[in-house]
Amino acid sequence: MAKKYDESAVQTLDALTHIRLRPGMYIGRLGDGSHQDDGIYVMIKEVLDNSIDEFIMKNGNKIEVSLDEATNKVTVRDYGRGIPLGKVVECVSQINTGAKYNDDVFQFSVGLNGVGTKAVNALSGQFVVRSHREGKYVEADFSQGILKNKKEGNTKEADGTYVEFIPDPEIFKKCHFQNQYVLKRMWHYAYLNTGLTIYYNGEAINSKNGLLDLLNEEVTDDKLYDPLHYRGKQLEFAFLHTQSYGESYFSFVNGQYTSDGGTHLSAFREGLLKGVNEFAKKNFQGVDVREGIVGAVSIRVKDPIFESQTKNKLGNTDLRGPVVQEVKDAIVDLLYKNPTVATQIIERIVFNEKLRKELAAVKKEAKDKQKKISFKIPKLRDCKYHLSDGSAHAQKTMIFLTEGDSASASIVASRDPLTQAVFSLRGKPLNVYGMKIDQLYKNEEMYNLMSALNIEDDLENLRYQKVILATDADVDGMHIRNLLITFFLTYFEGLVLNGHLHILETPLFKVRNKEKTLYCYSEEERDEAIATLKKGVEVTRFKGLGEISPNEFKQFIGKDIRLLPVAINTLADIKPMLEFYMGKNTPDRKQFIMHNLINEEETVLKELASLQIEK
Repeated sequence: MAKKYDESAVQTLDALTHIRLRPGMYIGRLGDGSHQDDGIYVMIKEVLDNSIDEFIMKNGNKIEVSLDEATNKVTVRDYGRGIPLGKVVECVSQINTGAKYNDDVFQFSVGLNGVGTKAVNALSGQFVVRSHREGKYVEADFSQGILKNKKEGNTKEADGTYVEFIPDPEIFKKCHFQNQYVLKRMWHYAYLNTGLTIYYNGEAINSKNGLLDLLNEEVTDDKLYDPLHYRGKQLEFAFLHTQSYGESYFSFVNGQYTSDGGTHLSAFREGLLKGVNEFAKKNFQGVDVREGIVGAVSIRVKDPIFESQTKNKLGNTDLRGPVVQEVKDAIVDLLYKNPTVATQIIERIVFNEKLRKELAAVKKEAKDKQKKISFKIPKLRDCKYHLSDGSAHAQKTMIFLTEGDSASASIVASRDPLTQAVFSLRGKPLNVYGMKIDQLYKNEEMYNLMSALNIEDDLENLRYQKVILATDADVDGMHIRNLLITFFLTYFEGLVLNGHLHILETPLFKVRNKEKTLYCYSEEERDEAIATLKKGVEVTRFKGLGEISPNEFKQFIGKDIRLLPVAINTLADIKPMLEFYMGKNTPDRKQFIMHNLINEEETVLKELASLQIEK
């Protein structure tokens, strides 16, 4: 019987309760700390953004950050103006409270909606804020967003704000900070704020050359020339060309990394094309100018419009004209001042143009061949809405890349046809590492995959927000997964860099008795489930996705879907990693496997021996 829908069914939640009930609306994915965009890193960002805003407004040039990995405790101390003492509690607990609505106080702030720090407070088991101003201080202690204690008095400490928090284990189950992700975030802040020094666990982090330092760190061996760098009053950019395919960018707004770009990135790309054409007195196409480019662009905007609280895409349309013009003029100036680099850039563009024209015949042949087979893309079961259509469902769209028809059949039968598409691969894909781009058109499988995603001409045409690798959890499945990751990193690096590529996690075990069924994603979860169910337990090991019935699969790709994002630490890591694991260095790989091979029998014997010693 359906539950009664009347006035009693309608609930009104206070802001902090809503944050705890729907944390994903405020900090994105929760995760466990294994990915750089997991919620615990967003919490650090939200607190640190306030300190960065103080630096931007020329109040303090150092920030102290500490992380205790054992306890997950994070502390941030800036030397800005400090929160006004009479508003300390309100500023960290009441939504829409803050000075960033006042343009006279904060002009280029990221945190404009008064939500960030309040969300951190609500999602922390322990949260402490202390403000120092003109020899006095106010300190407030919270737990799960609820004020527990407040004190005030005199102090000899310098002005500024101190924040300490520990993510609430009730919300972030089994979460753990990874130092490399926090360190990378600290460096991004340093690149974007020259003159600022961040002391992270005692280590001084700073940058003299801004985005120029960022590109030199990200691209080491593969660059065709040293990066060109421009820094204006509100706009900064740097770029270079590499031997790789595609184009990759790091874009920022007011210090916030915008993984999906937006109007500032589109304007930079357009300005780059116009500047090169004006300098060369040519009419090059954008695809030829940008092929192989790696760029970084940062802009300060007074009233940024972001698509969500996680601020991953800028939407200010009024910026386009001025940014295009400034980039164009800067490019022309840089090319005249660096004639050797200018010659190398023109040579690269001419090479790209020649390659594109040579590929035209191969492209036409591939497209004609596909039309003879079908007007539709073979093996694609599409969904109704797409990322590029700008609908309310756009951000929810995803495509599952499956191995074989049996696995795809279960997903097709259980998917949401509005937002979930399925593309079925025939066996193992080609290892494309080291292959030329014409292989994309000569290999039918790879061409169909590229067509399904609609990324042949530009990654901005991508039809799905998430591209999900749905392979079996066995050796063959992992091999197919690696081959697909190699495909994207070789030809469409930007798709991975911008966080669109994911791996579907499906349960390895089904543990059940007559009363209850539990699905387990690891041997540890399986053992816990067996202990929980106790009597009459039956354990089933899923060998492949095709063995999971559509009714069961529905819950694994529904609202509780588990996805593992494919992340890149630095661009410099890609080429040596692919060379080692997917290249022709068979002896080196064999040696690596021999050194890292786990002998299960030997491990079990050691465990038994240790148990006997303990007895």
